[in-house]
Amino acid sequence: MEVTSVQNGIIIDHVPAGTALKVLEYLKINPAKTKLALIMNTDSHLYGTKDIIKIEDEDGKKTPAIDLDVLGLVARTATVGIVRGGRIVEKKTPTLPEHVVNILTCRNPRCVTTTERGIDQMFHLTHSGRQEYRCDYCDEEAKL
Repeated sequence: MEVTSVQNGIIIDHVPAGTALKVLEYLKINPAKTKLALIMNTDSHLYGTKDIIKIEDEDGKKTPAIDLDVLGLVARTATVGIVRGGRIVEKKTPTLPEHVVNILTCRNPRCVTTTERGIDQMFHLTHSGRQEYRCDYCDEEAKL
């Protein structure tokens, strides 16, 4: 199988194996409307296996927007490479965000976010080692 290199765009590397489609969903990237390549379950010296997402910017003028907070939440080991002219010009490493809005959903049936419409789902990081978030309204622990 041959996948060509990205000339202008983004490479999201070190995505946990088998999660690339989920990452695209959380990043709100529509594969049907974006020129991209998914490389799944490829060999990795660091992790055994990994996924890679390559997103091409065809006109070379606009780097696709990647929300590093969302990426840090759903693919903590990922790295983002910004590519221009076939070379990586910048590398970014996402971290766990301290506060997330409308990414996680509260599971508490009595929480105001589940009983009322139009209220943002807001969570704060309580333990980074366990990637634990709690609802700002009812303190329920959130699961991704």
